[in-house]
Amino acid sequence: MSDTTITAREDLRNVAIVAHVDHGKTTLVNAMLQQTGAFDSHGETEDRVMDSGELEREKGITILAKNTTVFYEGPAAKGHKMTMNIIDTPGHADFGGEVERGLSMVDGVVLLVDASEGPLPQTRFVLRKALVANLPVIIVVNKTDRADARIDGVISDSMDLLLGLASDLADEAPDLDLDKVLNVPIVFASGKAGFASVNQPADGTMPDNEDLEPLFETIIKHVPAPTYTEGEVLQAHVTNLDASPFLGRLALLRIFNGTLRKGQQVAWARQDGELKTVKITELLATKGLTRVPAESAGPGEIVAVAGIEDIMIGETLTDLENPKPLPLITVDPPAISMTIGINTSPLAGKVKGAKVTARQVKDRLDKELIGNVSLNILPTERPDAWEVQGRGELALAILVEQMRREGFELTVGKPQVVTKQIDGKLHEPMEHMTIDVPEEYLGAVTQLMAARKGRMTNMANHGTGWCRMEFMVPARGLIGFRTRFLTDTRGAGIAASLAEGYEPWAGPIEYRTNGSIVADRSGVVTPFAMIKLQERMSFFVAPTSEVYEGMIVGENSRADDMDVNITREKQLTNMRAASSDTFENMTPPRNLTLEESLEFAREDECVEVTPEAIRIRKLILNAGDRAKSNRARAKN
Repeated sequence: MSDTTITAREDLRNVAIVAHVDHGKTTLVNAMLQQTGAFDSHGETEDRVMDSGELEREKGITILAKNTTVFYEGPAAKGHKMTMNIIDTPGHADFGGEVERGLSMVDGVVLLVDASEGPLPQTRFVLRKALVANLPVIIVVNKTDRADARIDGVISDSMDLLLGLASDLADEAPDLDLDKVLNVPIVFASGKAGFASVNQPADGTMPDNEDLEPLFETIIKHVPAPTYTEGEVLQAHVTNLDASPFLGRLALLRIFNGTLRKGQQVAWARQDGELKTVKITELLATKGLTRVPAESAGPGEIVAVAGIEDIMIGETLTDLENPKPLPLITVDPPAISMTIGINTSPLAGKVKGAKVTARQVKDRLDKELIGNVSLNILPTERPDAWEVQGRGELALAILVEQMRREGFELTVGKPQVVTKQIDGKLHEPMEHMTIDVPEEYLGAVTQLMAARKGRMTNMANHGTGWCRMEFMVPARGLIGFRTRFLTDTRGAGIAASLAEGYEPWAGPIEYRTNGSIVADRSGVVTPFAMIKLQERMSFFVAPTSEVYEGMIVGENSRADDMDVNITREKQLTNMRAASSDTFENMTPPRNLTLEESLEFAREDECVEVTPEAIRIRKLILNAGDRAKSNRARAKN
C-alpha cells in the first residue's frame, strides 16, 4: 500500500498569465524573462518573443498557449533557486481550447487588466475558467502610465467582475471560497518599462519601483507550490503538442505524481481507454525559451517527451504495473462552422507548386485536429469538402490563412452557426457583447446591433467621453459585424464578445444591404470598362486582373446583384477622339483581406483562397443556372 502523505514542491511555481487581447501580457512576460537573465547579456532580444508565429506578430495577438521557464533567485526566494513555469495564454475566446488546456497545467493565475480599459469579456471568459478550477488569482493593473488611466475604476470593475462570477458559479462550484476570491492581491505595473509595485501610483504615472521584484514576490507568496502524493505511481497529463525537425512529435506534459525518466517504459492511456506500452526516447526541460535534454523530471514539472507518434492532448502517461489515467481535458463545444474544400474555380491550379488535391487538404485538416482540441471536422455530401467547426470566426479564418501561406488552394464557404434542437425547438448560440465607443457613435452602434437582433443589457458612461454598452446577440449576428462596426465608428470603437449559451432562433438577420457586382464572362479587367461602371459600384479588382464568369468583382450601390462585362475594350477607329480617356479619375479598388471577404460573402457565395489571391465568387458560376436556382428557391 502506498504512502498517502501530501508533499509540496516549494522550489516550483506554475502560473498562467491571462488577459484580454492587447492588454500587454506578452510584453510583461518579455520583461520577466529579461530580468531573470533568460536572455544572454550580449544577445539581441526581440520584442514580444513569446509571439513566435508569423500570424501572431502580424495581428498582435497570442493564438497558441506557450510555456516558458524563468529561474528566479531574488530576495523572495530566500537564497534558493526557484523555477517558475509561465504559461502565456491567448486573450481571445475564439482560442478558448488553448486557454482551457493552459489552465490545466498551472496552480494559479495572474490576471492582467489595462489601467484604462479594465476587464473586458475575454477577461471574464478566462477568469471564469480559473475560478471553476479553484485557482488563486493575482490582479496586475498594467499600463498605469497611460494618459487615460483610471486605476481606481479598474480595480472596482475587477472586484465587481470577481464578485459577479463567484455568485454565478455558486451552483457550479459549491466549494468556492468567496472570501478568498475577493481577497486578491493587486500589483501595479508597466510591462513595457519592466516596473511593478504593490503601492498604487497616481493615474498616468509609473509604479514607484524600477523592477518586477514585487510581482515575483506576490507570485511566490500567493500561488501555491505544486503538491503530490508520496509514493504514488506516475501520472503525467498531455496538455499541448509541438514538433521538432529532429525528434518528430513532442508531447508537453504536466507531471502530477511520480517521476519520469529518459528511456523509461510507461503506459500510455489513450482517449478510447486503450493502454499501450511506450518508451520515452527523449526527455526535454524548458530553460528560458529553449528546450534542453534532461535525465528525469518530478511532480509539478512541465516537460516535453519525444518518441510517441500518435499521442493526443488530454491523454495520460502512467505506470505500467498500476496504471492510473487522469480525466480527459474537456472544452466548450464549437459555435461557428464553415465548409472548406478544394479550389473548384476556373483559375484553380494556376499557382505553381500549390497544393490542390482533396487528399492534401484532408491530411492538413486532420493534422490541425491533433493540436487543436476545440476544432471538429465533419464530412459533407461532397467528397472534396469538409465542415470545419470552431469557437469563432477568427479562429477559423486564421486556420484558412495558415493553410493559404502553406501553399493550399481552397474554396471556403460563408461562416454559419452550429444550431441545436432543445425540447423540439431550434436554438442558436448567443454572445455577450461589450462595446466601448465615443459618445457620438452611440446611436449608430445601437442601430447596427438592433438590425442584428442584439438586445442591450447594460450601459455605462465613465464620464470620459466614452460609453460602454453590453448586448446579448445571436452569434450569427456577429458574422460580418466587425467591418461595419469599424466603418460606423470611424475605427474608434472597441468590441469584444463571449459565448453565453443557447437561446431560441431569433429569426432572419440581414447582413448586407448592398448587392454584388458579378462578372458575366472570363477575361482580363480593362480600365475602360471600370471607368464606365465606377459611378454605380466600388471594385475589388484592379485593371489587368484575370476574372471569370460568376466571380464577384465589386459591391453594388443598390440592394440587388448585377452582372457586368468588366472586360469590355474600347472600340478603336481611325478617327481621333476629341476627349481622350483619362484614368486619373479612376477610383482605386478595395483590397479585401481574408476576414473581410468571409464577412462580405452571402449564402450563395464563397471565397476562393490561393497563395497569391483571395477572390469572392458565386457558388453557381453560370448566370442562367443561377437564375434557375433562385426561382426554384423562391417557389419553396
